Formats: sequence, C-alpha cells, structure tokens
Amino acid sequence: QVQLVESGGGLVQAGGSLRLSCLASGRTSSRYTMGWFRQAPGKEREFVAAKSWIGTRTFYADSVKGRFTITKDNAKNTLYLQMNSLKPEDTAVYYCAAGPTTAGATPSEYDYWGQGTQVTVSS
Repeated sequence: QVQLVESGGGLVQAGGSLRLSCLASGRTSSRYTMGWFRQAPGKEREFVAAKSWIGTRTFYADSVKGRFTITKDNAKNTLYLQMNSLKPEDTAVYYCAAGPTTAGATPSEYDYWGQGTQVTVSS
C-alpha cells in the first residue's frame, strides 16, 4: 500500500501562483509513475501532469503546458506541482496519484490516490 497526502491548495487570484505538494509513504517504490489530476464540479477527473519517480519521463496536459511544472524530491518522497499564471478554469480539486511505470494520462491506470486539495482561482 502507498499513502499519498496532498497539501498546498487555496484561494488565489487569476495570474497568481500556488505550489502543491504530495507526500508519499508506505510501500513507496522507484517503479512508479506519479501524477497530478484534477476534478471540477460536474466534470470528470482529468489529467494534469505526470513524472516517473526515477528517470526523466515527464508529460503534461496541453491546457497546462508552459504554466505548470511537476517536480519531485526523492529524498523527501515528495511530488510537487508548481502552478503559475493560474486561470479561473484551473479551479478544481487536485489529486496526487501513483501508478506503474507504464501509467499515462488515464485515471484508471493509477492504483493509489490522495484525498485531494482544493484550488480556487478567482477572476
């Protein structure tokens, strides 16, 4: 089992920045892809960004490319999502997820999920 705990959400004005953190514990392994997803009210959960725990494999949703950056600190078992130039349409609950090395942009590919952290961007 892997436990994931997100933090760092909040209320920010459009154009502002936030950094989300995801602390991983339990049976953590280098053989994971770590991802960020988000879900707005009445919408399906959508992919934001993902990164291999070991290696350089990194990919983003088109909607956040150039604005969001996913990074990790292996020593701290922590995944980050730096979000810049935030827009009202970025408002959602953001979730951290862990999946196998082959995991991509589909939520069903991920095995473990955090409880989510709310991000609200005001216009």
